[in-house]
Amino acid sequence: MTQNLKNLDLTVELDKKMYKKKLKVLQYEMLNAQQFLLKNKIGLILVFEGMDAAGKGGAIKRLIERVDPRGYVVHPISAPQAHELRYNYLQRFWRKLPQHGQIAIFDRSWYGRVLVERIEGFATKDEWSRAYEEINNFEKILTAGDYIIIKFWLHVSDEEQLKRFKEREQNPYKSWKLTAEDWRNRDKTPQYIEAANAMFEKTDKKDAPWILVAGDDKKYARVQVLQETIAHIEREAQKRGLHLTNVLDNTQLEDADSSSLEIVNEKKKEQKTK
Repeated sequence: MTQNLKNLDLTVELDKKMYKKKLKVLQYEMLNAQQFLLKNKIGLILVFEGMDAAGKGGAIKRLIERVDPRGYVVHPISAPQAHELRYNYLQRFWRKLPQHGQIAIFDRSWYGRVLVERIEGFATKDEWSRAYEEINNFEKILTAGDYIIIKFWLHVSDEEQLKRFKEREQNPYKSWKLTAEDWRNRDKTPQYIEAANAMFEKTDKKDAPWILVAGDDKKYARVQVLQETIAHIEREAQKRGLHLTNVLDNTQLEDADSSSLEIVNEKKKEQKTK
């Protein structure tokens, strides 16, 4: 079934106590996964796209908070520089791929071709239309070798986005995150949603899946990103005849071994029956 943002439940929540428990466990599992990737010389590529103020930065921060800082790099992607426009648009991303055994996180990515470049007219219709196949081929080359790719779209409601914009506007430690372009983009939300849904339809592949994350509750989103990352690494390890060894033998972590997503789903069921 094709993924679509209209089917994403943005009301899901995770309480603070469970969030802290799950975060502790999952960050330990992520550290273990990083060491597994290093040992087996498998590169991990994580792509983060989504609406402005959807929580991409916060999710990335929790994802890498406990891992070895020598083993990852975060690439914040903005508009291409003048010299980069002399090449194919994918060239600047080839240069940023991680070594085998390393992790590269892209905060925005090559999908700008079919998102912002499409909407703002920076790419012609012919250019962004053929980009879906070009991107699929690019990712297929990588996943056919020693790379794992996971792509996240973090989404928030229009109301939650406006709330966060206003909070950033008033917070001197976060005001730098908010630009005039962010405000302008709110008027183009329907266009971005249309472009995102087309992107999911054409580039959501088994070996390079799109994971749609409800971001209205930041705690829920951060936990889901960690869980989905670890789960996909485990699946890819099995395909290679490997096993992501469970090293969670710390007794302090044993009381948090149940899935927070299952708990959230149970909460939703309970609410519906009331």
